[in-house]
Amino acid sequence: MGNLFGKKKQSRVTEQDKAILQLKQQRDKLRQYQKKIHLQLEKERQLAKQLLKDGKKEKALLLLKKKRYQEQLLDKTETQISNLERMVQDLEFAQIEKKVIDGLKVGNECLKKMHEVMSIEEVERIMDETQDAIEYQRQIDDMLAGSLSQEDEDAVLAELEAITQGDVKLPEVPSEPLPEVPKAAEKKPVSENDRPRKKPEPEMLAM
Repeated sequence: MGNLFGKKKQSRVTEQDKAILQLKQQRDKLRQYQKKIHLQLEKERQLAKQLLKDGKKEKALLLLKKKRYQEQLLDKTETQISNLERMVQDLEFAQIEKKVIDGLKVGNECLKKMHEVMSIEEVERIMDETQDAIEYQRQIDDMLAGSLSQEDEDAVLAELEAITQGDVKLPEVPSEPLPEVPKAAEKKPVSENDRPRKKPEPEMLAM
């Protein structure tokens, strides 16, 4: 149990991250120093004016020399800040480059594994099978398309055009009832009396 709870988590902060953090801290300290010097220079300038008014020219001159020296320090400080910022940018860009290279390595390893699983021969076989399947389906489509005559094809196209334009109309159903068909008259047996009698043939004249 002690090992389970006492195990340290691996830090994600690299040495490059620590270096970038230190450089940024130094840059921020130099900027704070710049602000402090600027305020001090402004105070010394106002003090030099007051000394000149009081007739203390020598002291005013000495104070201005000190002010000039501090201005030169400010110029050097600005140069150092620029160098630090450039160093930070270079380190950050180097980290980006490293991530890109790591990504390329992972990608290359994945490609190698994929190439091992699927060879060129396997790809060619799959492509041939796919082409055969496409050709077989095309033959089936041609057979189905050829099962209708040209007259049937024209009739189907004409019907499709009529449906599209809304011209197909079904015959109206008659609202009136259809007339009843009379039943056939039943046949009665014909009696001897009802039959037509034959006329007596004239006797043949004696020769």
